[in-house]
Amino acid sequence: MYDPKMTSKREETKPAVLSLLERELNLKKSFQAIRNHTSIADFLLLGFSEHPEQLPLLSGLFLGMYLVTVLGNLLIILAIVADQHLHTPMYFFLANLSLIDTCLSCTIVPKVLVNILTQHHTISHTGCLVQMYFFTALALLDDLLLVVMAYDRYVAICLPLHYTTIMCPQRCLLLVAASWLCAHLLAFSLTLLMSQFSFCASHSIPHFFCDLLPLLKLACSDTQIFQVMMFAEAALSGVVPLACVLVSYAHIMHTILRVPSAGGKHKVFSTCGSHLTVITLFYGTLFLVYFQPSSSYSADTGMVASVVYTMVTPMLNPFIYSLRNRDMKGAPWRLSGWGRCSPP
Repeated sequence: MYDPKMTSKREETKPAVLSLLERELNLKKSFQAIRNHTSIADFLLLGFSEHPEQLPLLSGLFLGMYLVTVLGNLLIILAIVADQHLHTPMYFFLANLSLIDTCLSCTIVPKVLVNILTQHHTISHTGCLVQMYFFTALALLDDLLLVVMAYDRYVAICLPLHYTTIMCPQRCLLLVAASWLCAHLLAFSLTLLMSQFSFCASHSIPHFFCDLLPLLKLACSDTQIFQVMMFAEAALSGVVPLACVLVSYAHIMHTILRVPSAGGKHKVFSTCGSHLTVITLFYGTLFLVYFQPSSSYSADTGMVASVVYTMVTPMLNPFIYSLRNRDMKGAPWRLSGWGRCSPP
């Protein structure tokens, strides 16, 4: 039976119910906004925390590698600056490479050591982006400088009569300055895009520093444009430079094979061998990590490869370049005033 009074009561309660639902919806949105805000306030660098029994060994190992890296690269810079015999384009580029390796280690390793020793694995959102920016810029700069060094070796071996004209001080400065500018512009563009993302799924990074791919996997925003840009920059700063290096060394090998004396061939091989060793270590680990889609990224593989190019390679560079180079081996003797007693 139809009751007009009941119908009117229902009509009266509808606005109240709608108001209550709207209030609950606004409250949920507020909680979601607060959760989103707290999720990007800090990140957790979980890196090596899954193996706490190995942390004392890792901290000692990383500290030793860091000290050797900083000391070895600073000694190379000091030797090149102080020794007049080493004021050549090749050693100018080597000094820049040593400076970059030192800065790269200082960007990553101190924070890793603090996290391990204090068991405090947090890093602020801003701090994470700053670390990512400097790491990306220095890694790109390392990459571009290796290409410049390959070009220097190509000119020295294949065009020796024109070497002093082509590799004049002004051109060397221009090549290094262009490398610094390109690296920082590319790193800034990626960091600017990353800063626009929302990280609402999780704030735990399964890595020991703020790298591109681990951060990308945490983003809940649309990352398609970023991934396209990242692969484009990887091709521009990875594939193209590597192709230039390979072409340079193909010409160098062709020239070496035409050298009649075995002593001449040995001298050229010893000069280029150290550079090729560094290139193999650097590009091998970078291609293993970055030339893959973010969906197939493996945290364990990424961490192992990252240890190689952030700690092992910068530590080995001073030994590779000094032990295989007669001028660098003789530099400490000349600096100490015992030039006549320099080792053969």
